[in-house]
Amino acid sequence: MSTTRVALVQLDSGRDRQTNLDQLEHWVLAAAKDGAQVIVTPEYSDVRGDTEWLQQNATPIPGLVTEHMASLARRTGAWIHLGSMHERRPDDHRLGNTSVTFSPDGQIVAQYRKVHLYDAVVNGLEYRESDDFCHGEHLQNVQVGELNLGLSICYDMRFAELFRTLRARGANVLVVPAAFNVHTGRDHWEVLLRARAIENQCYVLAAAQIGGPGPAMPCLGRSMIIDPWGTVLACMPDQAGYICADLDPARVQGMRESLPAWQHRRGDLYPIPS
Repeated sequence: MSTTRVALVQLDSGRDRQTNLDQLEHWVLAAAKDGAQVIVTPEYSDVRGDTEWLQQNATPIPGLVTEHMASLARRTGAWIHLGSMHERRPDDHRLGNTSVTFSPDGQIVAQYRKVHLYDAVVNGLEYRESDDFCHGEHLQNVQVGELNLGLSICYDMRFAELFRTLRARGANVLVVPAAFNVHTGRDHWEVLLRARAIENQCYVLAAAQIGGPGPAMPCLGRSMIIDPWGTVLACMPDQAGYICADLDPARVQGMRESLPAWQHRRGDLYPIPS
């Protein structure tokens, strides 16, 4: 098995979609020049703002945003996972919070709509993601060379059953793009990400927003690449940019063989994903 260089892009996306896409292009090209073969961007990579603004700026799939990212994939020859965008849907006034994966030839090879929506009261502020977004209805893995990516978005990370199922479907890498609120993120972001890596013996790629407008303002940032032992291989400082690391599928395989916790699960006592 060979290693694969991955990059996470950290953004401070604002209200102007074209400015956001220009910044995204800048960092994607820089990461590709640094040798990245797989590039992951954050949740809400296209635009951030209030409900009315997001409705005005949502785009369909395929559409303006996905065409831009497809062009970037072709230019760089890299796999690009757009962490999420605001998807205009013809059959629902609510939007899709949707990730899109592009192959190096610019083809859309996977889509995933966030299945867990953030309805919570945090630090006195109420968040009602389900008012503006529809729930996703399926899970998604995508094969990228020797990497099997199990897809998720932000709040999904709190639901361990999701990631156990992605592992059961073959994942050796868990992808967690996010716009994680700084209030909860200070205490929960790294802890949850490392837990998902350790319990599933998978790499974790968590590309995040930092700062920014909108109901989740401000976002924590701290994009992280974590290995299957739970070690943080790279962490983004508090600014826009990117980080890289080399992922080795053989490390995942060796760790699973030496510590075969997956085989020790007790299906006779609790449900096990098939």
